[in-house]
Amino acid sequence: MSLVWLLLHDALWSAVAALGFAILFNVPIRTLPACALGGALGHITRTFCIELGLSITSATFFGATVVGFFGHFAARRWQAPSTVFTVPGVIPMVPGSLAFQTMMDLIRISETGPGVDSAMLASAAINALRTGLILGGLAVGVIAPRLIFYRRQSIF
Repeated sequence: MSLVWLLLHDALWSAVAALGFAILFNVPIRTLPACALGGALGHITRTFCIELGLSITSATFFGATVVGFFGHFAARRWQAPSTVFTVPGVIPMVPGSLAFQTMMDLIRISETGPGVDSAMLASAAINALRTGLILGGLAVGVIAPRLIFYRRQSIF
């Protein structure tokens, strides 16, 4: 029961976040429910994968892939570009606190001067690497359906 409650709670708040960003990005009103659903599906997938023991980087990739496939099919259903659904859907998975911690580590390093502690450098490097890998997972996950479904027409 605890996992179900966690996923429902996660779905609600990630749908609210995706809906808020969809409104901020001025998507068509008729697509707002699908944008919220895309955000909920992606974040539920990420949370479920983390509960299964995957790293946050892998879980975010799988969540973004779900959002990408959902955006592909929602674009056909609602006759809108897939980015209308995928961008608000992945926004709740952006690693904001991790990126903030990376920036704070870099500021501490710059204020310390030449005698920087190696632990401080390692912390900044690890946080920066994790942030970059999560953002890369978001990008690759969102474009995965395009790589599969969209075929380029040959010019010959």
